[in-house]
Amino acid sequence: MSGAPGPALSTAAEQRPLGSALRRWVEAGAATVGVVRVLDRHGLGTVEPGQLLAAAPDGDIAGELLRGALDRVAVPLAIAEATGAPPLTRDPPVGDDDALDAGLACGGGATLLAHPLPAPLAAALGAALERGQPAALATTVDGGAAIVLTGAELADVHGSLGAERLDTTLGDTARNRLRRGATVTERVAADDADLLLDLWVPVPSVLVVGAGAIGDALPAQAALLGWTARRVTALDEALTAVAGFSDADVLVLLDHDPAFDAVLVEGLRHRRGFLGALGSRHTQAARRERLLTAGLTGDDLAALHGPVGLDLGARSPAEAAVSIVAQVIAHRAGRSGTALAASEGRIGG
Repeated sequence: MSGAPGPALSTAAEQRPLGSALRRWVEAGAATVGVVRVLDRHGLGTVEPGQLLAAAPDGDIAGELLRGALDRVAVPLAIAEATGAPPLTRDPPVGDDDALDAGLACGGGATLLAHPLPAPLAAALGAALERGQPAALATTVDGGAAIVLTGAELADVHGSLGAERLDTTLGDTARNRLRRGATVTERVAADDADLLLDLWVPVPSVLVVGAGAIGDALPAQAALLGWTARRVTALDEALTAVAGFSDADVLVLLDHDPAFDAVLVEGLRHRRGFLGALGSRHTQAARRERLLTAGLTGDDLAALHGPVGLDLGARSPAEAAVSIVAQVIAHRAGRSGTALAASEGRIGG
């Protein structure tokens, strides 16, 4: 994307409402969803990538472009596409007042790409965003053809750009960008085609349940990675948070009180996110017996990381926090967390 900023981080919570809306519209019978994306922009300062405004045929709206500064133009375009209008691009100016209200530099403009998104593609994109999984949407710059890639490695392919070779090239490009670990919007030249790629890579959000020095260290370590983190100590609050987990969320249970087994039961039954629990091997064994008694199976417990963390020889709380986030990184990448020198896989993702 000409003049676009570098990769940015995107939390699952930011994209979940958009994903939920896409899924809901398709389930309600929408054959097509209208979407508007930023094709290019100028003079607006830093613009976050991965922006998308979507509309259902009945006029329901989800998502956002330029913090709402172009709603007067973008919303009608999205609705038109949802109801059958041909693909359009628009180059609307952003008024100084609108730009300043949106936190952007004044006097700029943006070229918007409005296009229809068929129900199967909208449903696939919505499910991935709602669940907190990586997802990519790529189209030709006229919006005439679209492809959606979803899943941890973007291996699930929905739709086509019209040629198998082009689909393969775009897929390779999207997966290469995925290894950078950040959301991007980018113009891609591939096989004489001009494409617009939006890639959403949700970053982990860490929920620390319990008190203690490691609980202090974990949010600090998460912040260094650009992750979000929060601590709770009340059981009800922890249960509510875990019930709403996406695949990008992380639980680190510090509290050994058996009452907090309920948090693990909640997480393991939903099977979303990374679920870890601190404690000695004796504590883990006792907890395992209680969870089995509570009705969980051996397969359920295989998804629990306990004791949580990689074997780094951590001694201090800060080092323990490093070992925990390292295991989260390895888990998200499908790696074992072994030394690079002992690994035959790709270095760096």
